[in-house]
Amino acid sequence: MGQVTVRVNGYSHTIGCKDGEEAHVFELIGQIENKAKLIRSMGGQFSEARMLLHVALLLADEANDLRVEVQRLSTGAAASDPRIADRLARIAERIEGIAGAFDAQAAPPPGAGESAGGGDTPAAGRG
Repeated sequence: MGQVTVRVNGYSHTIGCKDGEEAHVFELIGQIENKAKLIRSMGGQFSEARMLLHVALLLADEANDLRVEVQRLSTGAAASDPRIADRLARIAERIEGIAGAFDAQAAPPPGAGESAGGGDTPAAGRG
């Protein structure tokens, strides 16, 4: 079991973590310290407990925003965006136009596919 000593809001704390996760703990502590600096910049005097409460509220609010966004994306709400739907409709129209142009080029002229034998004989090289 690993341990790291970190400083948050001017106070040192020893934190236990899994071996190899020390760098991740420092990264997380950096986020907490950045929130503490933000709160300190707003002025006012806070006890350590009150400061960490405000930090926790800011982080919980960010986590909630992320959960809401993940939920919105996972339910397909992004696909209901009218701009995306309009763009997809225009792309589909272009694809249909291209397919129609290919069909027109590939279609034999009227009467070219009919044979003198009533159409029951396969064309040369086919069948």
